[in-house]
Amino acid sequence: MFAPLSIDPQHRASLWQKTLIGAAIAAALAVSGCATAPANPDTANGAHAPTSPVPLTHTAWWTTFDDATLNQLVNQALQANTSIRSAQAALQQSRALRDVKAASAGPSLTLSGSAGRSQTEYADASNSFKAGLDARWEMDIFGANRSSINASEADTEAAQASLRDVQVSIAAEVALAYIQLRGSQSQLTIAQSNLASQQETLQITQWRAQAGLVTALEVEQAQAVVAQTAAQVPALQTSLAKTRHSLAVLTGQQPLDLDALLTPPQPLPLAKSELTAPIAANTLRQRADVRAAEHRISAALARVDAADAARYPSFNLGGALTLSALTLAGLSNGATLAGSLLGSVSVPLFDGGAAKNQVLAQEAALEQARAAYQATVLAALKEVEDALIALTNDRARLSLQQLAATSASNAAVLAQNRYASGLIDFQTVLQTQRTQLSAQDSVASLQAELSADHVRLVKALGGGWQ
Repeated sequence: MFAPLSIDPQHRASLWQKTLIGAAIAAALAVSGCATAPANPDTANGAHAPTSPVPLTHTAWWTTFDDATLNQLVNQALQANTSIRSAQAALQQSRALRDVKAASAGPSLTLSGSAGRSQTEYADASNSFKAGLDARWEMDIFGANRSSINASEADTEAAQASLRDVQVSIAAEVALAYIQLRGSQSQLTIAQSNLASQQETLQITQWRAQAGLVTALEVEQAQAVVAQTAAQVPALQTSLAKTRHSLAVLTGQQPLDLDALLTPPQPLPLAKSELTAPIAANTLRQRADVRAAEHRISAALARVDAADAARYPSFNLGGALTLSALTLAGLSNGATLAGSLLGSVSVPLFDGGAAKNQVLAQEAALEQARAAYQATVLAALKEVEDALIALTNDRARLSLQQLAATSASNAAVLAQNRYASGLIDFQTVLQTQRTQLSAQDSVASLQAELSADHVRLVKALGGGWQ
């Protein structure tokens, strides 16, 4: 059975500091391994990332790919993406609710007016006009209103951080989809080039079969290889179309709107070395989701204080000024003036434990916010570690795969020439062509994955740094 956490009022003020200190220590211990193993060893003595958050517009990390189309797509997405627009509306709503809460804590003035006509059996009809001004103010002796305002302010800060988190995520999604698109275009070019080479081999095989130098078996084998490679082309074209549609939706457009822009092949955007940097433990403070979780703890703590203050007496001051006259014009000249001033106090005596349980409920919500904060920090650490290890290993894999692709291409050319001269059998040609296609395709795929690794690292660190 879950027992809500009971917090002594005198310890509430230090609870927020304790939470952050504990999380900071955990982050420092967990990320210390990252700080000693930078993604790019050449930058091991470079400057550390800043510890204070930087506005997203000042950390346009995607521009380091030096791709004008990518810059255009990300900027369009930051303006028109539906998730970002929703987060912006949520921030506006939070700000408005904060202002409503702040306004309700101050004095209120109400202007009223009335007009009446009365008649009795023994008197003529008479008119009466009244105008009044009422004032009311609840004295915030125990800080209930102040705590509620603090909670609303923390909610607004959390909404602001959530907006940035959505912006960072959308920018990363656009970059990843764009990299996938250009990578698929590279793979399509490789497949078409290999298809042309295999068709030449098929033609040679058919000529040799007509001359009686090879059998129909070799012709069928060559035809099978050509068909298998040709079958990859429509699959890659389908993938390209789906990626274009995804980019259009991410940028707030209809699925077909970007076809003209993205259909012409362009080189794969390659990450520059300055995208990587040594990582310090406090770099995670740049992450918007971590900061949003911090603000939610602040809001939960303020609500605990507000619920606790509601258990104490409340004090109210009120007053009224009333003008009475028999005619409407008389309200401004010769009207009867009446005034009143009232002070009141209300003390909760018995509510069946409702106020006490409200405090317990808010304390349980605070504990949930603390657990969510710790989970967010752990998830952030995992993303950084995953991005670092992927970046390091994919860089090593790409270097080896490029060497393999070069050797495979040379072997395929030599095999085709030797086969045309009748020096080797057809099986050797088939094997070298398959190896060449696989190696070149792997290089294109790894180049795209390496660029994607840089994007994931930047996202894991909170959207970039200066």
